[in-house]
Amino acid sequence: MRENIVVVGVDDSETALRAAQTAAEVATAFGARLHVVSAFEDERTEVYGVGSDKWIVSGATTAERVARNVAESLTWPADAEKITYMASRGKPADAILAEAQRLQARLVVVGNRRMQGIGRILGSIASSVAHGADCDVYIVNTTGDGAE
Repeated sequence: MRENIVVVGVDDSETALRAAQTAAEVATAFGARLHVVSAFEDERTEVYGVGSDKWIVSGATTAERVARNVAESLTWPADAEKITYMASRGKPADAILAEAQRLQARLVVVGNRRMQGIGRILGSIASSVAHGADCDVYIVNTTGDGAE
């Protein structure tokens, strides 16, 4: 049985933030929990500083920071369940789909930032998620005001 969970895929773009806010509104309307996921593809690690005063930054660290920042910036009712977030390894569409499947999500929300022109045929993240999800998918119009 599917959980009452909405998964939203994000990166550090303004359009992803718009998609995440829409996902929060949908989750609130349906009394669902919201889970924010950001993808990373490599295990590259960079170390900044020396001695005990150093920072270790990896693809996973950066992706988790992006997901956390988006989650913390969303308008969310105080009495609702806490928004969860995480970094997931893989190409963005694969990472989003894996999290939705792992959580048995009821809905995946993605933006359509790259779903223009030839990208609609060759495959954007939104298209890949829409074709690969085993739950409902909501593609948010994040390209502008909708009056194209």
